[in-house]
Amino acid sequence: MDFPREEAVPLTDTPVNILEGFNLKAEDVIYCGKNRFDLLIVVANEERVLSLKPNFLKLMDLPRGVMVTSVADPNKGYHFVSRFFAPAVGVNEDPVTGSAHCCLCPYWSKIFNKTELIGYQASKRGGQVKVILNDKRVLLLGQALTTIRGKIQLPNY
Repeated sequence: MDFPREEAVPLTDTPVNILEGFNLKAEDVIYCGKNRFDLLIVVANEERVLSLKPNFLKLMDLPRGVMVTSVADPNKGYHFVSRFFAPAVGVNEDPVTGSAHCCLCPYWSKIFNKTELIGYQASKRGGQVKVILNDKRVLLLGQALTTIRGKIQLPNY
């Protein structure tokens, strides 16, 4: 899939509801940024991402969602790990989030100095996403899971 690049811009401070909602201290956050949809929080290591136990009530004031990410542990077969939370729009934790990877890709591309990376979203279902940075676009590749099928019938006018 081919999507717009959604680069985050740095924030001077991590919002208090994010720190409280994820039981983080300010020094736990390596980077905090925001794109037009979501917040991007970078923490020190994969274990910190995996061990998050969010307080969703404290995260209800988010504009849409928040990505929490870190560099992957060595020898994992992927470059970075993430989780995505959007309780304000009814999604406590999303399994694998394409729009989040449109932000994660430019961030991690700068860190690794690479345009092609593999990310792992560590939700209960989880999934790997290969991301390719192309100027103002991000290509997302991976396996998808169909969760619903349906037909829409419009009235005849």
